[in-house]
Amino acid sequence: MDAIDVIRTKRDGGQLSADQIRWVIDAYTRGVVPDEQVSALLMAVFFRGMARDELAVWTQAMIDSGERKDLSSLGRPTADKHSTGGVGDKTTLPLAPLVAACGVAVPQLSGRGLGHTGGTLDKLEAIPGWRADVHEEAYLAQLREVGAVICAAGNDLAPADKKLYALRDVTGTVESIPLIASSIMSKKIAEGADALVLDVKTGSGAFMKDPEASRELARTMVGLGEAAGVHTVALVTAMDRPLGRAAGNAVEVTESVEVLAGGGPADVVELTLALAREMLAGVGRGDVDPAEALRDGRAMDVWRRMVTAQGGDPDAPLPQPAERHVVTAPATGTLTRLDAYALGVAAWRLGAGRARKEDPVSAAAGVTWTAAVGEQVVAGQPLLELHTDDAARIPRALEALEGAVGVDTGEEPLPLLLDRITA
Repeated sequence: MDAIDVIRTKRDGGQLSADQIRWVIDAYTRGVVPDEQVSALLMAVFFRGMARDELAVWTQAMIDSGERKDLSSLGRPTADKHSTGGVGDKTTLPLAPLVAACGVAVPQLSGRGLGHTGGTLDKLEAIPGWRADVHEEAYLAQLREVGAVICAAGNDLAPADKKLYALRDVTGTVESIPLIASSIMSKKIAEGADALVLDVKTGSGAFMKDPEASRELARTMVGLGEAAGVHTVALVTAMDRPLGRAAGNAVEVTESVEVLAGGGPADVVELTLALAREMLAGVGRGDVDPAEALRDGRAMDVWRRMVTAQGGDPDAPLPQPAERHVVTAPATGTLTRLDAYALGVAAWRLGAGRARKEDPVSAAAGVTWTAAVGEQVVAGQPLLELHTDDAARIPRALEALEGAVGVDTGEEPLPLLLDRITA
């Protein structure tokens, strides 16, 4: 094989053969093909796209660059969930113990936040003692004994993706649906779950702003999952406004615990239950009602055991900010705009997020709000509260929030659940 032939084939609009794809992914992962040649190939894919069967082979080759976990020894069905990321999107925290409480194991390998979107591991690390790193034996033992684990992925899952993602980041080829889909799905399929539910966000705070582009990404990922033998469903959900009433780390843990206790914001509860029902149905447990596991405390019991198994103290006080700043409602009427992207940037600037993967985050930083889109507000009432460890961060966070709040603007929010995509 010759890398130049592979590049030319795709550059000229041709379809790569299965052998070409397997060879170039393997050779690049091993360091035989250099970055500059794969950069050219990624740019060709960016402009020329990929056929469905071509992309399925590309994704499988990425999976084959590492190991695919075997969870058959657990003795119970397994289901996983992936969100494309948003602001205030803490559903993984209540969802994993909820589904586990319904008899389905949840092997949730999660990531950290970057930019305005939060990271599940950063949120959980606000819990004193909680550890993101779980070695293989402990991972399987926790799935058997507790039913759920949320932890960092090891380097053995789709190592090709790690190299390709870093290259896409510096070559302007991130925004390609085939490359986004293969990156996400190679890792999620390699996790080894029987069923996968995708939460594809759309709106200002999402990676995909346009609902139709979000639907296309959802359809592409569902096709890849089914091609790999994983029952896959996608929900396209709103991210024009943030989810729940909190964006940050400790504040989102607090809100997640409220949901597990049978309370919490209505939109977080609705989405968590919708995802749980899809996960259960995907493994033939559609007759189980997850709402019952919230009501009777079983989900909370699993949460406490899951946190404890990873070194955390579920009863420990969460970090509190050194500084708080209140933003009041600008007018009286119906709150019609609470821009997700602006709130995400504000939380990031307050210290809850990072600009580079190696940056630290503050557990106590974030933003909370007292009203959701569609609710009534009164001019001058406290609407947003900014949390930070460093008062010098507040002015730039306030800059991000300029124009983020609107009352009686005539804007129509997206429905929380826009679409359901199946194979």
